[in-house]
Amino acid sequence: MAKVTRDDVARLAGTSTAVVSYVINNGPRPVAPATRERVLAAIKELGYRPDRVAQAMASRRTDLIGMIVPDSRQPFFAEMAHAVEQAASERGKMVLVGNSDYVGDREVHYLRAFLGMRVSGLILVSHGLNDLAATEIEAWDARVVLLHERPEAIDDVAVVTDDMGGAQLATRHLLEHGYAYVACLGGTAETPSVGDPVSDHVEGWRRAMQEAGRSTEGRLFEAPYNRYDAYKVALELLAGPHRPPAIFCSTDDQAIGVLRAARELRIEVPGELAVAGFDDVKEAGLTDPPLTTVASDRPAMARAAVDLVLDDSLRVAGSRRERLKLFPSRLVVRQSCGCA
Repeated sequence: MAKVTRDDVARLAGTSTAVVSYVINNGPRPVAPATRERVLAAIKELGYRPDRVAQAMASRRTDLIGMIVPDSRQPFFAEMAHAVEQAASERGKMVLVGNSDYVGDREVHYLRAFLGMRVSGLILVSHGLNDLAATEIEAWDARVVLLHERPEAIDDVAVVTDDMGGAQLATRHLLEHGYAYVACLGGTAETPSVGDPVSDHVEGWRRAMQEAGRSTEGRLFEAPYNRYDAYKVALELLAGPHRPPAIFCSTDDQAIGVLRAARELRIEVPGELAVAGFDDVKEAGLTDPPLTTVASDRPAMARAAVDLVLDDSLRVAGSRRERLKLFPSRLVVRQSCGCA
């Protein structure tokens, strides 16, 4: 059976192939309602299916958006990826997700793979974007939106939240409960000192402590971002002779690990230990006790990222479009901090 072509649809609908293209692609030119109905009826009668590969070859762009995250097993990145997928669907796009696992070479691998597929654009949650990745982006002349953080290696479009301000809010709130000081679970030795959300969380904690006249010396502890390894760090910290009265964790996953360690050591939260996190993942409201944390508007950030990655005006030299979108953080008060 011969393959149905756009010419066949145009012939049956009594119009041009250009009009058929406008109907299929919903533009760029308007089509009269009656003509649109004839074209749609012809498509249905003939069983025509657009050749997406051919369209991509012609336009040098597919209906795909690439997204690279450090680790989709972590709830924050999983929820962010889901929000991006929903926002992309509203724009008629699909999302391909790759995990860099915090490895620079793997991030470059996905950059090359997705850009080679001629995605409409790329949304990148990078852990310290390296120079090779930045060079790759420049070589492909790709539309890239940095989401959640803005590494120093590239000056591009970014959608971020107020990480430093959010950490200050959480730390101040703990101090207002009267705790002598607040310890902090930061990142690891590999965490970039600039441009990474966790480094901003640590800086926000440090500023809040300094504002309150409290020393930060010996009160910052390295910990992986995930709950399992943070739990091991917390076991050692909480079982030691200098157990802190309150802990601000740079991620909710870390905070969940701390709560688990406290329960195992029979330390009452918040009676003997106050805990706050950052991210407000869904599970934060289900911990025991429910976790006080810092939230950002992930759906709005996802929509902004998708809008920016599909915005052709940003490719125009000297564009006046806003290239950095900053979303505020807000404190979500539950019970782990000591509030009733």
